[in-house]
Amino acid sequence: MIHIITDTTSGLSREFANFYHIPVIPQIINFGNQSFYEGIDIDNAQFMKMLSTSKELPKTAAPPPELFIQEFRKLCGGDNTIICLHPSAEVSGTVRSASMAAQEFPGADIRVIDTRTVGSPLATLVQLAAEWVFKGEEADSIEYKIKQLIPRNRVYFVVDTLEYLAKGGRIGGASALLGSVLKIKPILILNNGRVEPYEKARTQKHAINRLIELVKLQAPRKDHAYISIMHAAVPELALELSRNLCKLFEMKEIPIMDVPPAIVVHCGPGILAAAFFIDE
Repeated sequence: MIHIITDTTSGLSREFANFYHIPVIPQIINFGNQSFYEGIDIDNAQFMKMLSTSKELPKTAAPPPELFIQEFRKLCGGDNTIICLHPSAEVSGTVRSASMAAQEFPGADIRVIDTRTVGSPLATLVQLAAEWVFKGEEADSIEYKIKQLIPRNRVYFVVDTLEYLAKGGRIGGASALLGSVLKIKPILILNNGRVEPYEKARTQKHAINRLIELVKLQAPRKDHAYISIMHAAVPELALELSRNLCKLFEMKEIPIMDVPPAIVVHCGPGILAAAFFIDE
């Protein structure tokens, strides 16, 4: 049997995870000396409330190997295969923790995959993997198809401020924009797992219009574009972006996901992102 495992940076819905029996390993959020397991001890609404009143920027920590060991112990055995899909090692230590835990089970078929992305496109990969398992596909085929999709992923996003990325150390090549942060609204890209600058826009409206244009230019007019939208505390903007893209692509609905707390810590409230997969 094949089992899929992910973590809370995917933002995978509880309903989907429960239906397909997918363990979702929690990221750790630290407010001062208080630690919370994301999705267990603290939800998105509670996190945003605490963030708005906290005097210090919270910190995150990847799940320790012990959390993976607990799940591996339940799922290993016989001919079982475990496929772990986690965020880019450039932005999280989750892949490292899962890999360390896998070493405790030398005879088991545990495959830890760095998806080089985070958020809704990671959720898309998890959903596809789970559906392929349900359809009876072999582990080698699922792993191959996931790895074929990884380099085709594109994530463009706008942040309200670069302050969170700078303080959290996840700013990557976008550090070059810090000097002009008050004058522009940067459009950023998650490039091979790293946050990089893409373009500068004069206003938020210009930045959002450019997001729409980038999706229009690059995303295929096919189901396998898997377009999705992410936001943190800007639901109106996310809904407007969804409506525009639905009209352009003649789609009834585009998934809108709240950005998980472990990502908001590093990007701040006000994130608006569009994600999709290009053709080969």
